[in-house]
Amino acid sequence: MELESYLEKVVDEESFLEFAKALKADKEAEDLKEKVKPSSPYSPSRNGWENSTISGFLESAIAWAEDGEFGNAIEPDANPWKKFALFLYGGKIYE
Repeated sequence: MELESYLEKVVDEESFLEFAKALKADKEAEDLKEKVKPSSPYSPSRNGWENSTISGFLESAIAWAEDGEFGNAIEPDANPWKKFALFLYGGKIYE
């Protein structure tokens, strides 16, 4: 299942943890791909990760939350579990 499918299904603690596990697996898969054939430093890496360090990841997640009203522009009625999942996903994709 694609990472975005897990994100779409977040409604509670259990589904949030499933998303978090999928996010971790996505990063681990990307790390392996990058070891074999590194991507350009000027573009996202193999699985679309914009940030390879925890500080970069958190910086982007915070910027995503601040710039997008913590996901309210995307999903205004999202529950807190979904909002946190969106926050983590923002850390992956936001520059």
